[in-house]
Amino acid sequence: MLMNENRDWLMVVDLQPAFSHPDSPWFTPSLAEASARIAQLVPLFGERVLFTRFVPPAVPDGSWARYYEKWPFALRPEADWLWAVDAPWRQHASMASHTFSKWLPDAYERFGPQPRVTLCGVSADCCVLATALAAVDGGAQVRLVADACAAKSPAVQEGALSIMAARAPMLRITTTAEECAHMTRQETLA
Repeated sequence: MLMNENRDWLMVVDLQPAFSHPDSPWFTPSLAEASARIAQLVPLFGERVLFTRFVPPAVPDGSWARYYEKWPFALRPEADWLWAVDAPWRQHASMASHTFSKWLPDAYERFGPQPRVTLCGVSADCCVLATALAAVDGGAQVRLVADACAAKSPAVQEGALSIMAARAPMLRITTTAEECAHMTRQETLA
């Protein structure tokens, strides 16, 4: 499903009840603020938006077995409601993975060769970080929207952003306001 028109894509990492709902052990309070900024970004990209979902594997193995020893709730059937994309975004294309990084063959196929990807979501120190680094490794130009990302605490977020900022010029840290201006310029040039 190659849809790349040599234009920027928006990849929204893991906006799911697992991180947005207060009853989840992985609840990330700052996600509500980040989601409001993501809502500003989504319309700017039209059909070039991909939401990702973290989903537990059917049977964890390797290091994942130990991970789910720490987080057994995630494997229980009553936790299934946590893995959908949050309600406002369910009509958009989505991709599921049981890995932290969402930079998978499905994403690369959708974005095409030499992709330009604007990245945001949760958690800045885990799935967003893993996805950003894998995308850069895969040759993508990445724009990470810092204020449209969330983490468990401001200190954790700043640490993750610092790591990702060190990947410049392959990865550029931006803001929602900068991305809105960037996309307006891009549409004017198209």
